Amino acid sequence: MQKTIEEIHGDTEGVVYQLPVYRFAGSSPDAPSAYIQAALHAGELPGVVAIHALMPRLRQAEAEGRILGNITVVPAANPVGRAQYLYGDLEGRFHLGTRTNFNRDFPLLDRPEKSALPPATASATVDVRLKRLLVELSIGHDIVLDLHCDDEGVPYLYVPVELWPAMENCAAAMGVEAVVLWQGSSGAAFEEAAIHPWLQLPPEEAALDRRVVTTVEFRGQRDVESATAASDAEGIYRLLATRGVIADEAAARPRPFTGIAAPIANVEMISMPRAGAILFHVEPGQRVEQGARLATIVHSPGEPDGAIAIHAPQAGYILTRIIHRSGRAGDDIIKLVGETRSARPKDGALED
Repeated sequence: MQKTIEEIHGDTEGVVYQLPVYRFAGSSPDAPSAYIQAALHAGELPGVVAIHALMPRLRQAEAEGRILGNITVVPAANPVGRAQYLYGDLEGRFHLGTRTNFNRDFPLLDRPEKSALPPATASATVDVRLKRLLVELSIGHDIVLDLHCDDEGVPYLYVPVELWPAMENCAAAMGVEAVVLWQGSSGAAFEEAAIHPWLQLPPEEAALDRRVVTTVEFRGQRDVESATAASDAEGIYRLLATRGVIADEAAARPRPFTGIAAPIANVEMISMPRAGAILFHVEPGQRVEQGARLATIVHSPGEPDGAIAIHAPQAGYILTRIIHRSGRAGDDIIKLVGETRSARPKDGALED
């Protein structure tokens, strides 16, 4: 294993961010390569601890000569966001200087080669330079895993529709409960930047059945525990074995995918009609019928009509809910994967 430290200079004098990168050299030039990163949204830590639990397995596989394809691992992909504390709270989703989501506006290349990257410019803000670096580290890999988490939720994947159902064995290997299929633009999120160059190639060159590109949502922000970290690490390891990056017949044993897979257009973003306190009546992983009560919003406490109920617009599966118990009018508080297309469908990205 080789460890290097990438340095990114900040936007003011004397500030330098460090990004550790770990590389395992594969023994087979024909084996697929893999890139794994976590905490692009710096406060989302389940993927960080999953990588920490995964690294001993990779070192063992390396010592035993079982790593066939090159593997690049970035356990904490956003040191810029990790340093953004405001009044004691970590603000790791948006760069405070530009107000831009750290998982948007990545460069979209016309081919999967580093030479296609736009030139680095000294005047670019640090978040722009970070995004360029992450694309440079990941470009050309056959497998790209971007580890995130939701507020509160089940483990699930965002998968480009072009890679499904070929990626069904990956979802099964990781043991996720749901897959959301997207197509088109996602605001140039990292996942879009990873798949976009391959989609510009002729099918025989793109070899999409060989590609794995996904945003992995490892449950919720509070699910930072030893048991789930070990389970998630095992799922990543099984994926690498299943796709031939690591030689391990037992881990690569086929297994069925028993979760749900639905187009992003089926996702209902349930929002608050009024500001107030939130009383949830459903949990992630629960199936509901049309009209089921999902939450109650207490907007005028003490008044006879001081609360309003929110009901399911269609039957479906509760994917996530927000971590807070209060909100503003219009705030999205639940993602419901419906059985049919939403009356207000979204494509590419569900949230800012």
